[in-house]
Amino acid sequence: MSKVSIIYWSGTGNTEAMAFYIAEGAKEAGAEVNMVTADSASAADIADVTAVALGCPSMGVEVLEETTMEPLMCELDGVISGKNVALFGSYGWGDGQWMRDWEGRVTGDGATLVNDEGIICNAAPDDSVAEQLKDLGRTLAGL
Repeated sequence: MSKVSIIYWSGTGNTEAMAFYIAEGAKEAGAEVNMVTADSASAADIADVTAVALGCPSMGVEVLEETTMEPLMCELDGVISGKNVALFGSYGWGDGQWMRDWEGRVTGDGATLVNDEGIICNAAPDDSVAEQLKDLGRTLAGL
């Protein structure tokens, strides 16, 4: 059985909803899923998983949340090499630059970016995005 960790930070609940859709798809496909909020996550949460999904909304000038998610990413930067990593998050404005920067960061650290890009949505995920996220969960379960 594959093991999938879903680690996320959510300020308004939109990114959290995205995380639950990923978990739903992964569980449907038979994966063991561990959901962890970023404030209680560490590198140990990805040590023995097949894949990890990391979620964070765009904050400020299109950056990761700076007090919880960014420090966690600094810890993960040294240990995600060779891991299958999916990225997701919501935004309220902008064009997704935070996600493109994040994609470059994880691939630069030697991780394999699942589906070659993160999934983003403006505000809460609609039905179309929910289905994309479930599909992502199924993909993670199949790795």
